[in-house]
Amino acid sequence: MAAEPVNVNEFQELARQALPKMYYDYYSGGAEDQHTLKENVDAFHRFKILPRVLVDISRIDLSTTVLGYKISAPIMIAPTAMHKLAHPEGEVATARAAAACNTIMILSYMSTCTVEEVAASCKAIRFFQVYVYQRRDITANLVQRAERCGYKAIVLTVDTPRLGRREADIKNKMVAPQLKNFKGLISTKVSSDDGSNLEAFANNTFDASLSWKDIGWLRSITNLPLLIKGVLTCEDAIKAVEVGVDGIVVSNHGARQLDYSPATISVLEEVVHAVKGKVPVFFDGGIRRGTDVFKALALGAQAVLIGRPAVYGLAAKGEYGVKWVIETLKDELELTMALSGCPTVKDISRNHVRTKHEALHSML
Repeated sequence: MAAEPVNVNEFQELARQALPKMYYDYYSGGAEDQHTLKENVDAFHRFKILPRVLVDISRIDLSTTVLGYKISAPIMIAPTAMHKLAHPEGEVATARAAAACNTIMILSYMSTCTVEEVAASCKAIRFFQVYVYQRRDITANLVQRAERCGYKAIVLTVDTPRLGRREADIKNKMVAPQLKNFKGLISTKVSSDDGSNLEAFANNTFDASLSWKDIGWLRSITNLPLLIKGVLTCEDAIKAVEVGVDGIVVSNHGARQLDYSPATISVLEEVVHAVKGKVPVFFDGGIRRGTDVFKALALGAQAVLIGRPAVYGLAAKGEYGVKWVIETLKDELELTMALSGCPTVKDISRNHVRTKHEALHSML
């Protein structure tokens, strides 16, 4: 019998073994040269942790609040599409794992289980991620269904006016399954002889005209708080605050959209500074260790989102695998906090991390 994994990275290989090549490539791949995909993870290596000693760490409290909801740790499940490609129970298994770990799952607009199925599967705080389609009535329908089912926030992904060029999906002629959320509204079956059927579907349906003025439209169809996901610059962060969003997710879409965009950890701090505490800033991209979570929190994130690690856990071991991934990251974060002299999440400060540039500067 194979040995139990000891860290989150080991689940990627288990997922590769468990999945058909087309689906593994879909989940693991990035855009074009996959430069940003590699950088999302590697950029964490450039931040060193500065531990403080002789602090009473006999009790460590990982808990925090997101939009007023208390969760067990600042680690949430990012919106990722089509979980049934990873496991027969799909998003229902992921939702149950998030509920068991007392954290928030953001359900993807492109989920293979319906908004209602996931809501009925367990008691938990859930958010719902949306894209805006050319047919606004479809987006409105999904948002209003999510609100009726007790989802607590809407997360608008803003970095996808068109789908990024994911070459593995083109080579594999990636086929998207019919998505149950859209039954009776739109067909997700698109014939594309020369590449990814998913890309053809997205480019036929996503609203490329979406702009800042449309935030008002989204606000008008729901009473839920609105987060925007996909911000990488201080200019866009300032604009987001001006149009009245309730939170920002610093994200480059798991490096699946614009290659050579910056690694998210490298721009997190400038977004945090631009926002000036007016709204919470969340972080997405490249989290593989509890030390990564710690670094993101030290640079000003209120919580982090994990995407691929959760999907790899789901592919390898279903609901148990997703739980294992979350709990392992929590255990590693707890140990990092203990060894850094931080009894609570609020104790993690900018003084606990240093960049290579700052280290050089201090030597001058």
